[in-house]
Amino acid sequence: MNSLKNNRLARSFIKYTSIDSESFNEREFADVVKAELTELGLEVEEDNAGDKIGGNTGNIYGFLKGNVDAEPILFTAHMDTVKPGNGKEPQIDDEGKFTSKGETVLGSDDVSGIVEILEAIRRIKENGKDHGDIEVIFSVAEEQHCLGASAFDYSKLKSKIAYVMDMHGEIGTAAFQAPTLIVFDVEMTGRSAHAGFEPNMGINAIAATADAITKIEQGLLPNDITLNVGKICGGKATNIVSDFCECHGEIRGFDTEIVKARLGEVENRFMESAKAFGAECRFYTNTRFLSYCTPRDHEVSTLFEKGCRMSGMEPVFVNTKGASDNNIFDAKGIVGLVLACGMQNIHTTDEYVYLKDMEKATEIVYNIILAAADK
Repeated sequence: MNSLKNNRLARSFIKYTSIDSESFNEREFADVVKAELTELGLEVEEDNAGDKIGGNTGNIYGFLKGNVDAEPILFTAHMDTVKPGNGKEPQIDDEGKFTSKGETVLGSDDVSGIVEILEAIRRIKENGKDHGDIEVIFSVAEEQHCLGASAFDYSKLKSKIAYVMDMHGEIGTAAFQAPTLIVFDVEMTGRSAHAGFEPNMGINAIAATADAITKIEQGLLPNDITLNVGKICGGKATNIVSDFCECHGEIRGFDTEIVKARLGEVENRFMESAKAFGAECRFYTNTRFLSYCTPRDHEVSTLFEKGCRMSGMEPVFVNTKGASDNNIFDAKGIVGLVLACGMQNIHTTDEYVYLKDMEKATEIVYNIILAAADK
């Protein structure tokens, strides 16, 4: 047996990654983590987010009363995984590298963040260290555009700063900026006709949609905008001029006004193509996240810097094109950073994480708590 399995952090990681926890089905995972939080001495609650979003589990909230007067701190990670996430069997090699058997994701996104938070709190208590109030949120359905965090009642929180343990990359890296994300849905309506006998009597909705798509610049655009049309479908049969087509896409960027302006250009392009073909077009948008930019001189940033240096690491600040629960927190007035927790190749069956990286991330969390209490 691999001796690394006897490491407490490794055992915790194996325990949690072995639990099925795809989005909207986090019940078993939540029950296990609630028991552990309770054992650590936290007051634990589960909210009704599951009822609101169509899942079987709510967000888990934990509160640990501090023994010194210090800034309350929120640590958070999410309980759900992407698919394929059922039947996970974590493996660890002699180098301390965790992988799945290959048929599923590993689940280090975001079990690595969860076990790092739990282990840091456990070490604080075991070592009798001073600490301020500590809050945790283990959210549901984060992989579904952060539905769980969106349904949380933020009036119960004491913390005004947060650390979201949910990013790949080198340990000691923090994302201070993330984009606005808006999805768009297009419905193009034409007129059906027999494709063989009277095609000219029809209005081809697929053709009108395709005309617009080919005229829309996609990929990485100026002003750090990314735009993608990711799905298109329509028509009934090859011998029928299609009377309906729909497509779906998204746009991301750090400047919300620039994002909205570019999105307006996309809508105009679809409307122009519809008019040219004699079709009708409906264009819908849904703002999933709003951008944030956490100042480098904010307390949440300076505590992170101290935590890294106390751990022998130099902090690195980056922006990210990915959204997270931190987008939701920021909109609720909680200033946060998203911290690297070791996971790599996420959302694939080649996902992996090293035990040594989770140990480093745990140490940073531990030292952030110490640094806050020492102020």
